Amino acid sequence: MTTPSPAWPRLSSLGFLSKVGLIFLVLTLLTGYIVSGIFLNMEYENRDERPGLTMTDIVGAYHGVTSPSPLLESLKKGHPETLGSEERTALVSWLEGDRIGEDYDNFDLGDMAPSEIIAVNCLNCHTRGAAEGDGIGDRVPLGYFSDIQSIAVSREINPKNERIIALSMHVHAPSLSMVLIMLTLLCAMTRWPGLLVGGIAAVAGVGLFFDVTGQWLARFQAFWAYAIVVGGFLSSGGVGLLGLLVIVDLLLPGKKATVPG
Repeated sequence: MTTPSPAWPRLSSLGFLSKVGLIFLVLTLLTGYIVSGIFLNMEYENRDERPGLTMTDIVGAYHGVTSPSPLLESLKKGHPETLGSEERTALVSWLEGDRIGEDYDNFDLGDMAPSEIIAVNCLNCHTRGAAEGDGIGDRVPLGYFSDIQSIAVSREINPKNERIIALSMHVHAPSLSMVLIMLTLLCAMTRWPGLLVGGIAAVAGVGLFFDVTGQWLARFQAFWAYAIVVGGFLSSGGVGLLGLLVIVDLLLPGKKATVPG
């Protein structure tokens, strides 16, 4: 004769004040995750000294990378199509050299000075308020060297040192794991199907593993930076979903506990 399994405790059977306390604790936890995301965006977005968070910023932070000049990349891709080969070669040589500021309007270069070439071939579209170019002149103006400088220079982004990475892993691996463990246990005490809870927890757990370990592995191979991003989204999304499931369960009317199996 087998002994029946004890009923799994349910959050819905808690008292009113306990439910209120848990709801606000989980809300505080989720708020912390949201603020962490905002902080990470602020921490990494300007590593290439250009606005917006990109994979270049993240790869640079963990592996190191050269952020190429957007202007140089555009020229090498054939933009603008009407630019002559001699002028394109002159601009590419200028941007690949180490005299970007000095040679921008170098009088000795005559018509091959970068400022002259840009004025003749680019300013119809790349001027603030230009009628041509569908507004590109307001987004990427080229009228002055101060406009051009930020997109003309290639930048070397150095990775964080090993001590900082080790410290981050030392702090975050245990704490984030415990958060996920506790939310999984809380969610297992709700009315939601075990397959749903288990699936979310599994995806979040795998994501957290690659998020944390990727920070160290990215030092050796740049592609691990993508594991950090994907893993971070999966783990944070999983924590958010588990937290919301707990909150909704606590807000719904109580349900009589049943014996699993």
